[in-house]
Amino acid sequence: MIGLLGKKLGMTHVYDEYGRRITVTAVQAGPCTVLGLREPERHKYHAVQLGFEAVKESKLSKPALGQFKKAGTAPFRYVKEFRLTTRRKAPSASEGERGDWKVGQQLTVDLFKAYELVDVTGVSIGKGFQGGVKRWHWKGGPQTHGSMSHRAPGSIGSTTTPGRVFRGHHLPGHMGADRVTIQNVRIVRLYAQENLLLIEGTIPGAEHQLVMVSKSTKRPGVIKKPQAFQTVVVEEEVTSKKAKKPSG
Repeated sequence: MIGLLGKKLGMTHVYDEYGRRITVTAVQAGPCTVLGLREPERHKYHAVQLGFEAVKESKLSKPALGQFKKAGTAPFRYVKEFRLTTRRKAPSASEGERGDWKVGQQLTVDLFKAYELVDVTGVSIGKGFQGGVKRWHWKGGPQTHGSMSHRAPGSIGSTTTPGRVFRGHHLPGHMGADRVTIQNVRIVRLYAQENLLLIEGTIPGAEHQLVMVSKSTKRPGVIKKPQAFQTVVVEEEVTSKKAKKPSG
């Protein structure tokens, strides 16, 4: 699905129309320039190639500069492709479509709408070499006096049967720095003049790191607006105690 390249700026919070506090992540999305198109007849797939964040020519190699000169655009620091599941079309700010994508066309946050669901892709923060408790949330050993294995892996081979370590066994190792995609997150605020998106919740990556914000693959075009509070009335049951009859 089509989307924009951007940078994660940090986290903050806003309030919705009902006064609820919402944690959001600020993303500087675009503007991005279309550098090339991928056609099934030639490249065997549909895609739009975008460039983001202008850079000096002296910081790029000659082959990279040749790519931008061929497209007739300024050089960019980041170049990524967005795969298209359907025939490439450029949606307008309103409902509908307005022709094909063109090389040199500029895309802004007007590509999205407020409360639209999107997918965000980024590289998670690297944690270095970590043990199994932190990396895979192992329970760990006994935390009592006398135990010698609080966070150690323990036995992984199971002696004679099967006599080996199963493929894919969770073990200590490098954690983080992986490509991660979170799906169906909501755009809470959209500021066209500042090229700013406020996305609900957290997204992968460190601050000032490149992220890809694309239209939701599983729920394209879904607008998820906040709902009003649901008040629940609880009726208290009044139990009447019977008066005790005087004895005798």
